[in-house]
Amino acid sequence: MIPVSFAGVILAAGESSRMGSDKALLPWRGQSLLSANIERLKPFTQLVIVVAGANAEILKPEVYARGAFLAVNPEPQFGQFSSLRVGLQDVLSRGRDAAVVTLVDRPPVQPATLQALLAAFESAINRDKWAVVPEFNGKHGHPIVVGREMMEAFLRASASSNAREVRRAYEEFIEYVPVDDPFVRLNVDTPEDYAALAGSATISR
Repeated sequence: MIPVSFAGVILAAGESSRMGSDKALLPWRGQSLLSANIERLKPFTQLVIVVAGANAEILKPEVYARGAFLAVNPEPQFGQFSSLRVGLQDVLSRGRDAAVVTLVDRPPVQPATLQALLAAFESAINRDKWAVVPEFNGKHGHPIVVGREMMEAFLRASASSNAREVRRAYEEFIEYVPVDDPFVRLNVDTPEDYAALAGSATISR
């Protein structure tokens, strides 16, 4: 079997309005959430793409310093799905077969989680599956791993749609993978979320 060529995609174009400052640059264990997510994806992918919006200029130094690529969503006001489409189009333009898609507003998942997801994807594509999605305590999370068919489905969808609607339309082609990693479900949206995460001693690597 020909090895799958993975690209990492980090969606980082949000306005962070509830946080009050760009979530991508929040400190996390000696670096930022953005840098931590880039560094986590690099060993598992051939390249990492960061999708930015109006914040592209402030993220650019960190993106390039970490050896990642920057894709700019020209219309970030249309939400996360528009950024996903920008990132996936860049993945296809760079000739990659699959994408590991995550969000910048969460700490990186454990390396074992990524290993499990990539192994599950490479097995699932032999059963005509297009994507794998992690589950923690029965709830879906990120990162998701999507193949070319799923990327094209996202790109064909109406711009007014969203990722959840597209996934539901192609449910039969998605495999869900239980993982023992609470970070797949964790979002950092507010200063209170961030303070709770930063002060937590119960969630560790």
